[in-house]
Amino acid sequence: MRPTLPVLVSALAALPALAQAEVPSVVTDVPPVQSLVAQVMGDLGQPEVLLGQNSDAHHYQLKPSQARDLQDADLVFWVGPRLTPWLERAIDGVGVKGQSVELLHAPGTTLRSFSVPDPHDHSVDADADHAEAGNGDHAEVDQMTDPHAWLDPDNAKLWLGLIAEDLSKADPEHAETYAANAEAAQARIEALDAKLKAEFAPIADKPFLVYHAAYGYLADHYGLIIMGALSPSDASTPGAAHLVSLREEASAKEAVCAFPEANHDPKMVEVLVDGTPVRLGKSLDPSGTALTYGPGLYEDLMQGMADTITACLSQG
Repeated sequence: MRPTLPVLVSALAALPALAQAEVPSVVTDVPPVQSLVAQVMGDLGQPEVLLGQNSDAHHYQLKPSQARDLQDADLVFWVGPRLTPWLERAIDGVGVKGQSVELLHAPGTTLRSFSVPDPHDHSVDADADHAEAGNGDHAEVDQMTDPHAWLDPDNAKLWLGLIAEDLSKADPEHAETYAANAEAAQARIEALDAKLKAEFAPIADKPFLVYHAAYGYLADHYGLIIMGALSPSDASTPGAAHLVSLREEASAKEAVCAFPEANHDPKMVEVLVDGTPVRLGKSLDPSGTALTYGPGLYEDLMQGMADTITACLSQG
């Protein structure tokens, strides 16, 4: 039996509505960003994360399938080229059809510099227009900016709102859902932040060492004392002279613990503390590549680092 004309007209009229309801395809760079985007999207969709499990955020080679997904993405949320230069090259190379959003330069984001000893006195706000994020005009700022900004939960909360705004522009039909999901995620991070402040408070006066200079935002936010890092920036490799100097300084200033890092050989940290009173802590994972990817990763990352740091510093 053939469908009647009214039935055909009704079916055809529904097609534009169905097209409008299609959720944007979203690609992200690193697990913490994917976690934030996943919380905003909720049950509407699953954002892809490019960085593979147990990979280094600063050095990664895209698979051909990932390059295709990147090219076809409606939205790309990423920290920026200071963290993932390989993604900047890929975005320029494949010609992404959608919008590329650099979160590091979103207005209101608290930034800190690798080169500033006291970031409390020299913190700056991103001055880029959010609508122009990802346009590649921030090279000079990126050269000195610490890109690990998600380790400040205030930045994570800000980014959730901005992610919801961009998703809503691309998909107005689900704008209320994105906004509600972002608000709920912000409330969860607010509660986690209060919990971590209480956890860090008893050990805030105990200095410690880290593998590389990725934890400044965490230290600034919670009042922690990072005495030094084996690698002073993402692009540098620890040298023998720096290792000797840091070892002497750690002993003189009575550093309590030193922490290796996921995806890096712990031997250099072991050498650093060998024969000193400095305790060897467990590995920290600032990018969350050793965790289960998904919406819960951000909270797991922050809680896991707090537990690892306090477990070592609170001994004795």
